[in-house]
Amino acid sequence: MAKATTIREALKRWETENSGEEISEAKQVSLAFQFPPIEKMDSSLDVLTNCEKLSLSTNMIDRITGLTKLRNLKILALGRNRIKNFTGLDALANSLEQLWISYNFIERLRTVLPLKNLRILYMAHNLVKEWEEIDILVNLPNLKELIFVGNPLEELYVDKVEWFSEVKVRLPNLEKLDSNLLL
Repeated sequence: MAKATTIREALKRWETENSGEEISEAKQVSLAFQFPPIEKMDSSLDVLTNCEKLSLSTNMIDRITGLTKLRNLKILALGRNRIKNFTGLDALANSLEQLWISYNFIERLRTVLPLKNLRILYMAHNLVKEWEEIDILVNLPNLKELIFVGNPLEELYVDKVEWFSEVKVRLPNLEKLDSNLLL
């Protein structure tokens, strides 16, 4: 089996594929679908100081790390990895507006709380089972859109109208749930 792609290798590959564009100047960087996949995030990401959108989706990452210098990051895509929690996002508390983290192994939401500017949270097909975890999201004052389909809690509701109503009561500022407008 081939050894994992490192972040450093993926960044070099990105520069080659983008005609030698300086990665430190890039606003959008996709390191998704690496082969062999990336297993670890690290401080090599520090060069992405101007990056506003970073995708590391569809790899084998199990922990969020190496984001402390990405002060301009607004969108972070980490879908289809092996992530179990939001630990490692504190450095993005003032900038991150969208977090795409569907198809991971997240059960608890408490560590998302520092992200006060978060507007969109896509976390379909994770492992959230308890209403207490949804209740935590009321502490994100700017959260307007949530994709939550495929979590055990959502799957309990055969009647999706009941599901939407219950979420709206708990998250009154939410405007969109599972791609449906909430009235």
